[in-house]
Amino acid sequence: MNVKDHVAGFADFIRKQGVVGVAVGFVLASAVAKMVTALVTDIINPLIGLLFVHTESLKDVALQIGNSKIMWGDFVSTTIDFLIIALVVYFAIKLLGIETEKKK
Repeated sequence: MNVKDHVAGFADFIRKQGVVGVAVGFVLASAVAKMVTALVTDIINPLIGLLFVHTESLKDVALQIGNSKIMWGDFVSTTIDFLIIALVVYFAIKLLGIETEKKK
């Protein structure tokens, strides 16, 4: 088997397995995650942080117990980030019609 046959076989594998589609999906998912993180960090956290007089951001909200600091604001911020990304993924799958279950 020569090099040309290997290249053709590899190209056929990519076409059949959708490897390029998966790669594009990973790149787009990474970009969406960065955008959502920026939205939560730069816009949502400061707005929620306004509710707490002594902090600039939701991430800074903490419960001080002795020498320990429970950063519950950071946890809430990360949860908001996750929920927004989950909603984006859900609606993207619905919009593209790529549900895994076959409709009868």
